[in-house]
Amino acid sequence: MRAAVYHGPNSVSVDEVPVPAPGPGEVLVEVGFNGICGTDLHEYFAGPIFVPDGAPHPLTGKELPLVMGHEFSGTIRDTGSGVTGWATGDRVAVEPVYRCGACPPCKAGHYNICQSIGFHGLMSDGGMARFTTVPDYMLHRLPDSVSLELGALVEPMSVAYHATTLADLHPGDTALVFGAGPIGIGVFQALRGQGIENTLVVEPSATRRAAIERLGARTVDPAAVDVPALVADETGGAMADAAFDAAGVAAAVRTALASVGARRPTVAVAIYEKPLETPLLELVMHESRIQGSLCYTGVDFEAVIALMAEGRYDTTGWVEKIGLAQVVEDGFEALHRGEKMKVLIDPVG
Repeated sequence: MRAAVYHGPNSVSVDEVPVPAPGPGEVLVEVGFNGICGTDLHEYFAGPIFVPDGAPHPLTGKELPLVMGHEFSGTIRDTGSGVTGWATGDRVAVEPVYRCGACPPCKAGHYNICQSIGFHGLMSDGGMARFTTVPDYMLHRLPDSVSLELGALVEPMSVAYHATTLADLHPGDTALVFGAGPIGIGVFQALRGQGIENTLVVEPSATRRAAIERLGARTVDPAAVDVPALVADETGGAMADAAFDAAGVAAAVRTALASVGARRPTVAVAIYEKPLETPLLELVMHESRIQGSLCYTGVDFEAVIALMAEGRYDTTGWVEKIGLAQVVEDGFEALHRGEKMKVLIDPVG
């Protein structure tokens, strides 16, 4: 089969590789679509970062080179020994987290921060291929009303959804979302799905503002508007009940901290490539806080799938599909140039 194989920085090739066979407790998934994640871009242009290089990952035993891809959906085509409750033909979204089950976070039920965490497609051969094998504990059933295209978005939308659960918001509250890329879009749609209608998206790019506005968002350009002053005016000085940083830049963090109310959170869901100078005095004076958010759990996956089944997620204007052969130029390179927002790979295209 053809697969997008990561060899190192600026080196991904579509190679012929063997079709994997499912081992005990595993299933063979025929991939429907696989999304290119911001993490994949970091690996391609600046890695290896998460991909093991020089020593195998402790949970998977894999290292460079690897088939990429951790945001995917598909159809079960075979099952290994010991697999129960799953059968050939079942349509699934894959929660691509390897966890040890023995460290303190795992024992506490927070395997998304496992001390040995691994990701399918970063620490093992992943979904940018016609077939891939995964442990059966990674599987989530897709209802008939959720397409494989939407199913490939369950993973990134679960990253966003998990962040919203850490903010303790309720209908009628005010939320700010910084950044209108795929995760920012996911945060907005998750908030709306939970009844948080009073959300303002802060985004300097006119193209990205237009994309999320088509989904029903209200936006503001931080270069043209004093965001904290606007929030103060609209809330009678109470400020926002939560802010979500999906931008990952210092200006967004500063503005978010100046815009949240007393004892309220700024949830960091971006990937920060370098340390940022942070005005901690804002936290001290208002007893507000910065809350980190990493990945998701199965609860988040199921919540996103349920919202998708209700028609709560719209891909209009921000999701594009390409064939596997175009993964570098129309995928990695186009995303890096800012020409596209979200790309799904069709492995047979």
